[in-house]
Amino acid sequence: MNFITQMITQQVAGYAARAIAQRLGVSEATAQRGVQIAIPLIVAALARNASQPGGAEDLHQAVTNDHDGSIFDNLSGYLGNPQDANGAGILGHVFGGQQDTVQNNLAQAAGLDQNTAGSLLEMVAPLVMGAVGQTQRQNNLDPGDLSDFLNTQQQQAEASAPGLAGTLNSMLDSNQDGSVTDDVGRLLGSFFK
Repeated sequence: MNFITQMITQQVAGYAARAIAQRLGVSEATAQRGVQIAIPLIVAALARNASQPGGAEDLHQAVTNDHDGSIFDNLSGYLGNPQDANGAGILGHVFGGQQDTVQNNLAQAAGLDQNTAGSLLEMVAPLVMGAVGQTQRQNNLDPGDLSDFLNTQQQQAEASAPGLAGTLNSMLDSNQDGSVTDDVGRLLGSFFK
C-alpha cells in the first residue's frame, strides 16, 4: 500500500467510513473497498499528468493554492458537504474525457453501480489532493519533487495491486492504440487550468 492510500484509509476509518457508506447507500465494507481502489487510480492519473510537460508545475500550483491538506482537519465537516470541495472539477482535470470509463471500471471492481462509483470518486478526489498538498507542504516539494513523489506512489500502488497498471492504461488509452502518451497529452489541455 502506498503512503497516500495508507494516509487516507487511516483517516477514513470508523465514523468517516460509516458516513461515506451512508451517503452512498452502500455497506461500510463496500465503501472501504471502493475508496481503496479509487485512491490509487487517482494517484496514478496524477502521476501520469505530472510527468507531462508543464503538468508538474500546474499540479504544484493547484495544490499550493487550493489543497494544503486542511481537509483532514475537519473531515466530518467535509463528509457532511463533500460537494463543497469540487470533487467533480478535480476529476475532470485528472481524467478528462476518460472519467466515464474510470467510473465504470471502478463500479465493476468495487461492486457499485456507475452513479455511486462517480459519487465515490468525487468524494475521494479532494482527499487525494489534500494528501498530496499536505505532503508537498510538509516536505517543501518543488514541482520536480512532487512529480517524483507521485511516480513513487504510483509504482508502490502498482506493486501492491499489479492489475492497476493495466487497468489504468486501458482506461486512459482512449483511441486503443496501445499508447497512453497521446491520450494523456490531450487530457492535459485542461489540466488544472
